[in-house]
Amino acid sequence: MKFKIIIIGLMLNCLCVTAQQEAQFTQYMYNTSSINPAYAGSRGCLSALLMHRTQWVGLDGAPVSNTLAIHTPLGISQKVGLGVSVLNDRLGPSENNVVSVDLSYSVTMSESYQLAFGIKGTADMFNVDFNKVKLFNPNDNLGRESIDNRFAANVGAGVYLYSDKTYVGLSVPYMLENKYYDNDVQYVASERMHFHFMAGHVFDIGGETKFKPSLLTKVVKGAPLQVDLSANFLFFDKLTLGAAYRWSAAVSALAGFQISDSWLIGYAYDKDTTRLGNFNSGSHEVFLRYELFRKYDKVVSPRFF
Repeated sequence: MKFKIIIIGLMLNCLCVTAQQEAQFTQYMYNTSSINPAYAGSRGCLSALLMHRTQWVGLDGAPVSNTLAIHTPLGISQKVGLGVSVLNDRLGPSENNVVSVDLSYSVTMSESYQLAFGIKGTADMFNVDFNKVKLFNPNDNLGRESIDNRFAANVGAGVYLYSDKTYVGLSVPYMLENKYYDNDVQYVASERMHFHFMAGHVFDIGGETKFKPSLLTKVVKGAPLQVDLSANFLFFDKLTLGAAYRWSAAVSALAGFQISDSWLIGYAYDKDTTRLGNFNSGSHEVFLRYELFRKYDKVVSPRFF
C-alpha cells in the first residue's frame, strides 16, 4: 500500500502551522541566487540555469520542483548584478508559482575579494485543490473551497563575500511572514523567515584535480536546524564527482560534466536516511546551465561555484 502524503489535511486540523516551505535543491551551489540575491552577477557573465527535482519517488503527492534562473552583471564595471527566476513547486494538492527579481551591488575589498550586497523581490501565486485531499475521518469539518492564485509579495536580502576560490554568504530570501488562511479562518499556514549561511573553498590538489568542500545551513523557527555538507572533485576542468550529506535526512551522490565553456549538465540522487526512506525510492535532480561570455572575455578555467 502506497504511503500517502496529506500535508494539507494536516494543516486543516491545526490552528496554525509553521514549517520549512522553501523548495529544496541538493545542487544549491549551482542555483545560489535562489538562496542569496547577492550572488546575482557574480559569475561575470550571463548565466542561465534550468533545474528539475523529483523528491521521494513512489510517494503520492511528493514534492516536484522546477526552476529557471538567469542572472548577469550590468555595465562595464560589472559592479551591479541583475537576476530573474521562476519557480514552480508542487506538493500534494498545493502548488506555488514564484517569480523573483534579484539586484546586487559589489564592492572591491582587495585584489582577490569582492563583497556583494543583494535584495530580492518576490511575487507568489499560491493554489490548493482540496478535491485532491484524501480524508480519513469523514467527520472532519474542513473548508472545501479551493484556493486559486492567492497572491503574496515578499522581499529578501543577502551578503556574499567571494574570490575565485572562496565564498561565504548570509541571507534571508523571504523576510515577510505572510499567512494563508481559508475563508472561515479554520486554519492558518504561516511563512517563516529562513536564515541561510553558506561557505566553500576550492583546493588545488594537483594532477588537474580540484577539491571543493561546501556548507549550507538553514535556520527557521518551528523546524529543526538543517545542515548540508558536500564534497566535490573537479577533474581536468570537465568532470565533477561528489557526495553530500543532509544532517539526519539524506545522503546524496552528485555528478556534472562541463560539455564546453558554455554548457554544464549535472545530476544528483538522494537517499533518505530517515524512516521515510522505507516508503520511497529516493529523489532525483537534474540541471542544465548555459553561460554566454562576451567576445573579449577569456575563459581560463570554468568556475567551480
